[in-house]
Amino acid sequence: MTEPKPRPPANELPPVLSRVAFLSVVSGLTPLIPVPFLDDYALRQARESMVLTLLSEHRLPKPSRTVEILAGSHVGRTAGGRVLSYVKGLALFPLRKVFRKVFFVLWVKDCVDVASSALHHGYLLNHALERGDLRPEDMEGKRPDAIHDAIVAACAELDPRPVNQALRRLFAGSRLLMAEASRAFFSAQSPGPRTPTPDESAEVKTLTERLIAALWEERGYFVTLQQHYDAHLKARSAA
Repeated sequence: MTEPKPRPPANELPPVLSRVAFLSVVSGLTPLIPVPFLDDYALRQARESMVLTLLSEHRLPKPSRTVEILAGSHVGRTAGGRVLSYVKGLALFPLRKVFRKVFFVLWVKDCVDVASSALHHGYLLNHALERGDLRPEDMEGKRPDAIHDAIVAACAELDPRPVNQALRRLFAGSRLLMAEASRAFFSAQSPGPRTPTPDESAEVKTLTERLIAALWEERGYFVTLQQHYDAHLKARSAA
C-alpha cells in the first residue's frame, strides 16, 4: 500500500505546482529567442516538458501523442508573437528610436500571454490528474482530447487579468527581457540563440519564486477555474 503524500503547509503550493510555475516562466521567455520558428519550437518543448513532469508525478504512461495533445502542441504562438518573430530580422535602424518602446511593450505582452497560457494549462492538467480524470488505460483513447478541450473551454470563460497583471509586473521589470529585446531588435549583428549566463539563470529562478507567491494570492481565481474545468469535462463525458 502506497503512503499518502504529505499535505503541504497552508501557505505553500504543492512542489509539483512550483515546477509548473517554473516551466510557465520558461515558456514565457521563449519569445526572447530572436530566431523565427525556433521560438515556437522552444515553446513546444517547454509545454511538453510540463506535461511529462505532471504525468511522471502521477506515475502515468507518457505516449508521445498524448503528451502532444495535453501540451497543445498543435496550437501555435499568439498572433502578436508571430508578427514579432517576422520583424525581428528586419532592418529597423533608421526607425529604432520610434519603435523601441512599441516593440518592448508588444514583447512583454507576448511573454505574458505565453506564460499565462502555460500556467493555466499546467495548473488545470495537474488538477485533472489529481482527480483521476486520466487513467493508464485512457492514454491511447479520446480521453486526453476531452481533457485538453475542457481545459481550453474553462480558460476561455474566465478573465485572466488577475494572473496576467501579476505576470506583466514580473516580465516588465525583467532585466533579462530588456537586454534581449534590445539585442534582438537593435543589434547590428544578426543575433542567435545563446546559453543564459549564471545571473540570467538566477533571474529565472527569482521570477519563478515571485510567480509562486502571486499564485497563492490568486488562489480563489484558480478554485473557480477548477470548477469551470470540472463542469466542461462532465458535459463532454456525458455527451
